[in-house]
Amino acid sequence: MAILDFNEYLVNNAEFLKPFAITLTRDSEAAKDLFQETLYRALANKEKYNVGTNMKAWLYTIMRNIFINNYRRKTKQHTIFDSTPNEFLINQKQVVINDTAEGNLRIKDIQASIHNLPEIFRNPFLLYFDGFKYNEIADMLREPLGTIKSRIHFARKLLKAQIQRY
Repeated sequence: MAILDFNEYLVNNAEFLKPFAITLTRDSEAAKDLFQETLYRALANKEKYNVGTNMKAWLYTIMRNIFINNYRRKTKQHTIFDSTPNEFLINQKQVVINDTAEGNLRIKDIQASIHNLPEIFRNPFLLYFDGFKYNEIADMLREPLGTIKSRIHFARKLLKAQIQRY
């Protein structure tokens, strides 16, 4: 089929898509976007159209697939729009009271737990905690990479067991 014939055939069969787009989206603007995207995809994939097949069915299938893909993409986004006015928060005085005494006690407990670790676990863990990467720690301590990773893992495990007691 020649390009001009395909384009003319497409335009003649495109009007039937508008009600289907409105049925799918239930929104006139979204339906227009869906209609336009369908025509674009049909033109972009005209070599995939087999002469003699039902053009309307082919276009309906393209539109349905675009709608389903867009719907799946939107459900994965989990976008929540908050349209409530937030003006009352601007003038509201918000006082936050930190319980620094309890926080300081916890930090001291964590630091004591770290320093109570066996030296073989404590040194790699402190270096990792300071921001060094596994391979850098392995080079510094002249140990294999897997050994360093396992020591840090066991240090975390020991710390988790000690801190859960509090």
